[in-house]
Amino acid sequence: MDFDLSSTARAYLAELHAFMDGHVYPAEPVYHAWRQAAGHDNHDLPPVMEDLKAEARRRGLWNLFLPDVGGLSVTDYAPLAEVTGRSHLAPQALNCSAPDTGNMEVLHMFGTPEQRERWLAPLLDGRIRSAFAMTEPEVASSDATNVATSITRDGDDYVVNGRKWWVSGAADPRCAVFVVMGKTAPEGAAHRQQSMILVPRDAPGLEIVRTLAVFGYQDQEGHCELRLTDVRVPAANLIGGEGDGFTIAQARLGPGRVHHCMRALGMAERALELMVDRAVSRVAFGGPLASQGVVQQQIAESRLAIEQARLLVLKTAWLIDNHGARAARTEIAAIKVAAPRAAVQTIDRAIQVHGGAGVGDDFPLAQMYASARAMRIFDGPDEVHLRSLARREIALRS
Repeated sequence: MDFDLSSTARAYLAELHAFMDGHVYPAEPVYHAWRQAAGHDNHDLPPVMEDLKAEARRRGLWNLFLPDVGGLSVTDYAPLAEVTGRSHLAPQALNCSAPDTGNMEVLHMFGTPEQRERWLAPLLDGRIRSAFAMTEPEVASSDATNVATSITRDGDDYVVNGRKWWVSGAADPRCAVFVVMGKTAPEGAAHRQQSMILVPRDAPGLEIVRTLAVFGYQDQEGHCELRLTDVRVPAANLIGGEGDGFTIAQARLGPGRVHHCMRALGMAERALELMVDRAVSRVAFGGPLASQGVVQQQIAESRLAIEQARLLVLKTAWLIDNHGARAARTEIAAIKVAAPRAAVQTIDRAIQVHGGAGVGDDFPLAQMYASARAMRIFDGPDEVHLRSLARREIALRS
């Protein structure tokens, strides 16, 4: 396996590092001060983000996640995703943030020309945002076949009824469309019951019930609960065909998991740097914390965890590039456990070394922990992926 970057990727990576140092990190306190003044229930975009987006576009750092745009393989893009993970401002600044990336990939792969013109073009241009509505409060959504939302054909329309929650991005006023997963054939084969359909935000009957905090944090984009009551949309809004929802969802998750996991490792790298800086600069019991064996062990264990997880993610990216997502399905499940686990452990150690400062807002660690810990649940909880890995191992030896 060869993880060496193409010359194009190396050029992008150098430009991205310069952008992070010169613009993104300095923008973090400006962004947080604006949100604090506006109130965390305000989901408008802080103006500094538009400045970052404009600078990213000027530098050519725009939509790099999509191979047809950036010319990058999944392996090429992985290190860039890791760098963007160091700041929660960076992915959106580059128009490479979830859930838009997954939705854009779906529309790029499965959308009709009309769907691409209406929704994909403005998403690629950064003029609107989108959301993905799959998880439901009344069923165990770790099993996607449980989805209960109905999508019923009625003449030239489909009528959508159901409840969704943890719909990331839905509180942002720029969110113009929802990719909704529901059942068009509830009596069909288990993996042919589901379909995906595009529901505009202003569709009558679509209601945002509430926003949901993650460990007390309200993200700017928000995570929402939705109620869909007799929401009528044109039949042309269906993505693919009836019953294609599960297949489309799986296609959406391959490269997207690599992106998620590398961003998690970017968080972990920054947490490790903060841990080391704190350990070197703080004095206790007659010497710097870095002289304490227990702190040295925390630093060393973090480095091991990050390196091991990164290698597994890069292997997965290489497999997707060379053999397709289906051939990498075992590794795709594995990285969804390994990378968030490494990030959570590293951030937790960094919090411990920071003491009381680690649980406040003077450092980014508390918010990073909330984000990384939630990742062990969204896109399928650890237990689902561990089950898949175990069944694969058992099948190989049966």
